[in-house]
Amino acid sequence: MSELPRDGAEFAERKERVHKTLSILRPIESYWAFPGRKLFEEVVQWFETGDLHRTHTAVRHINRMLANRSYRHQSLSLNSDSEGPSAIETDEEAQAQISKPYFEVLIVDEMSDEEEEALRRRVQRKQRPDDAFIFDIVIVPSFEDALIATLFNFNLQACVIRHGFPFRSEYELDLLWKFLDDLDEHIERKPESERGPLLGRKISELRPELDLYLVTDLKAEEVAVKVGGVFRRVFFREEDHTELYMSIMRGVQQRYRTPFFSALKEYSKQPTGVFHALPIARAKSILNSNWIQDVAQFYGTNLFMAETSATAGGLDSLLEPVGPLKSAQEAAARAFGAKRTYFVTNGTSTANKVVVQALVKPGDIVLIDRNCHKSHHYGMVLSGAQVAYLDSYPLDSCSMYGAVPITELKRVLLAYRRAGYLARVKMVLLTNCTFDGIVYDVERVMEECLAIKPDLIFLWDEAWFAFARFHPTYRRRTAMAAASRLFERFTDPAYARKYADFAKDLDIEQCDDDTKLLESRLLPDPARAHVRVYATHSTHKTLTALRQGSMIHVWDQDFRDKTEEAFHEAYMTHTSTSPNYQILASLDFGRRQVELEGYELVQRQIELAMTLREQIATHPLLKKHFHFQNVDELVPAAYRASGIESNYEPATGWANMETAWRTDEFALDPTRLTLFIGKTGIDGDTFKNKYLMDKYGIQINKTSRNTVLFITNIGTTRSSVAYLIEALVQIAREIESSIADLSAIERKIHEKRVRSLTEDLPPLPDFSHFHPAFRQSAAGNFAATPDGNIRRAFFLSYDEENCEYLTLAEVRRALAAGRELVSALFVIPYPPGFPILVPGQAISADILTFVEALDVREIHGYRPEIGLRIFAEKVLLAVIQPGAPENVNEQPAIQVDA
Repeated sequence: MSELPRDGAEFAERKERVHKTLSILRPIESYWAFPGRKLFEEVVQWFETGDLHRTHTAVRHINRMLANRSYRHQSLSLNSDSEGPSAIETDEEAQAQISKPYFEVLIVDEMSDEEEEALRRRVQRKQRPDDAFIFDIVIVPSFEDALIATLFNFNLQACVIRHGFPFRSEYELDLLWKFLDDLDEHIERKPESERGPLLGRKISELRPELDLYLVTDLKAEEVAVKVGGVFRRVFFREEDHTELYMSIMRGVQQRYRTPFFSALKEYSKQPTGVFHALPIARAKSILNSNWIQDVAQFYGTNLFMAETSATAGGLDSLLEPVGPLKSAQEAAARAFGAKRTYFVTNGTSTANKVVVQALVKPGDIVLIDRNCHKSHHYGMVLSGAQVAYLDSYPLDSCSMYGAVPITELKRVLLAYRRAGYLARVKMVLLTNCTFDGIVYDVERVMEECLAIKPDLIFLWDEAWFAFARFHPTYRRRTAMAAASRLFERFTDPAYARKYADFAKDLDIEQCDDDTKLLESRLLPDPARAHVRVYATHSTHKTLTALRQGSMIHVWDQDFRDKTEEAFHEAYMTHTSTSPNYQILASLDFGRRQVELEGYELVQRQIELAMTLREQIATHPLLKKHFHFQNVDELVPAAYRASGIESNYEPATGWANMETAWRTDEFALDPTRLTLFIGKTGIDGDTFKNKYLMDKYGIQINKTSRNTVLFITNIGTTRSSVAYLIEALVQIAREIESSIADLSAIERKIHEKRVRSLTEDLPPLPDFSHFHPAFRQSAAGNFAATPDGNIRRAFFLSYDEENCEYLTLAEVRRALAAGRELVSALFVIPYPPGFPILVPGQAISADILTFVEALDVREIHGYRPEIGLRIFAEKVLLAVIQPGAPENVNEQPAIQVDA
């Protein structure tokens, strides 16, 4: 720009653009320590006075330091004409990042420039060479500015709220009000002495990982009593500068600690004599080998130096942790908002079975989404539970299911109440969020179900949702956050009064009008409702952990009294006596990462997903063949009170997402990107393997007949998003070229294929029913309740003499002749990956039609050469013959249980 003639029109136009950009950046820069308000104003001043060379040089320096993050350990002088820090990170800089991580502290106070500068000098003087971290400060003058800084600045690790500051910012902050809708509308009239505690509570809701400190001019001891649950420390005026500085450092240190990872590192340095199992320990069997030394070259020796089966020597036992593993699990519970957390080293499949076995005994009834992970179905087999399958709403257009509506849950619970079996309903088991990104309003689901059955237990499979805790929009729909809010609400006298008013108009216990109960928003009785919530996380799927690293989070107010011993036994049953210590260590340092930078990482994950969506929607060639499914395509209008059809609109940007996540029964996670490919005439399985994987090395997990699912995560980069877009463009060009070369006959074949993927789609079948042989007997009326005993059917199928095989054509003829056919196995097509048949389930015509229409190569439980495995008629008759036991806990007429 400085090379253009300064009297030209182009120069004037570009200068105006720069001026507008600086105006936009001015408020943003005030919320960051670097470059910060002071440096930014210097750059603006040089630009306004026409010193464009100096402006250009300063901006380049700042940009380089932001790009390589060297500002964290280097200072910048804008008076220098040198090129500034290298864009390539030096070894010294990398080591500085490791040895002394950098963070920023937000200070809320109205100060003059001189006071700000004096405070900065005071902080710098207190820094010592042996400090574990270094930090800079960001000073904001108002309540609103503090909230914006909290949302924008991911470098923040602590906030110091001082006494006496205004509410309003000098900037227009319309974006902020969606986060303030639960605050008193008269907040501006509140005395300044009340704003500090109120601000602390609000920041704690938005980013609970931040350490909060209050500096007050009131009696500190009295304030501490009122706000001790929010602030780590309360200080009186300016009397304890040193103590405040040390508290900030100690608070970050507590989150930085990785008890088990650190213990494992220390153990690896100790000289030991290994006289136990594990020849690979200390890398002895590798380094002494003539044939596998390349293994040490590939993995490095530290991996093997830390390998051991010892539980002493500074380490711990996963089965009975008392040392660093116990501390690591307590730190994880703090990070994820749980009462207690348990590490699992063999995946969430095992975590799910642990919880089910701990809470469910034979004969208990479990309400479960049929579209859940197979581990839950097998967990039902192991527990001997009576299973009542719930139907999710279907998405026929893309051959997949959504989630279970609250009306379906209430309908089933009320049916059990009518039948007199509600007392036996023990648990509701749902997936949040689903593989395709459908997220429940968890709080509402639990609230309305507890209104019907106050002692109900909830297991939320959040295998793909571990990251959600670390972003304010997502957090409110997580199991642990919802459980905490419900408990606080049930113990609040204001809620008791609200419930009393509600009960005057609608007595749930006495009401026999199910329609009214289904149509009403139900409230639970706080005197009877107990919050008993469990969540399982595949930590390795969405956070930094080694494969199979998972966690069980517990928020159960009755855990000590009713569950602890059973949980311990279930945990011992499924947990290896030789857990992988590297997996455990990764769960520990993965927790450290998200507590200290999870907000930044998740925000970046969302932004990259949004960028990908916009690129596909605007690229002329890509939008011709592909499109990412919007909210209205995956969440029916009946479940969207907001009326929002897309997370993004040109006029409002991405603000829609926040509204939808606050109001709608189901929300769509934008980081799950379902790409509709039906118009290409290529099915999902072929697109995944032949195009994405074989040609471009792009890995994805899930497909349907006409979609492929892309997922951004905290490891996704801008480069990987760019590569995906480039690959999709190349695929679209190949498709264009291929279609152009088709003959007339080939074109008809192609068009037929497109119709089969876009129009002629088989409707997704609902769960049919369990055969009477596997139902509980309600005074001889097998239709009274929908549940069945899949354990009985599962083990009955072990005996070949009890089963037979029918091809699909034979199944069709048998159904037409009126025979009831019952599946002896789980039948699971991949995709979509959920059981369309479970042991003991009757095969319906709709299910058969769906199986016949599937064009996938992998269907577990079905062998095309011999057909479906079903129970022989004589076996079913023998099980339900007169005199057969009606008690589900007894053996049936034919011995079936192992």
